[in-house]
Amino acid sequence: MVDISAKPSSHREARARGAVKMSLAAFEAIVGGDLPKGEVFATARIAGIQAAKRTSELIPMCHPLALTVVDVDCVPDRGLPGIRIEAHVRCEGKTGAEMEALTAVATAALTVVDMAKSVDRWMTIDDVTLVSKRGGKSGALRRPG
Repeated sequence: MVDISAKPSSHREARARGAVKMSLAAFEAIVGGDLPKGEVFATARIAGIQAAKRTSELIPMCHPLALTVVDVDCVPDRGLPGIRIEAHVRCEGKTGAEMEALTAVATAALTVVDMAKSVDRWMTIDDVTLVSKRGGKSGALRRPG
């Protein structure tokens, strides 16, 4: 791991997003609450929060962070059709929370796929990306576009 002991602690924040694209049948089953594994939105949200908290256990060179906020939103989008996922993570620390936000989105997306695979075996996880980060030496950065 990189030595961050000399870095000052500061307020850090990161936002990430992604989407799970699926068949209309899977979308309607999720929105209608008609899946054998249960309620998708709450389960995916909780999975994303848990994953953000355990990011350093999953990614070998990632420092553990004391997160102060993890929000994960899963929003149905009939236009995809699919589920859009966004994560917002905050902490006070010496390194950024980007990996935690990305891990939250990716894990929430994997949870959606796991819960709906009985209806659609060919769902795709798309566009998992960092949207913005704030804090530290870099200051505030936002993804163009």
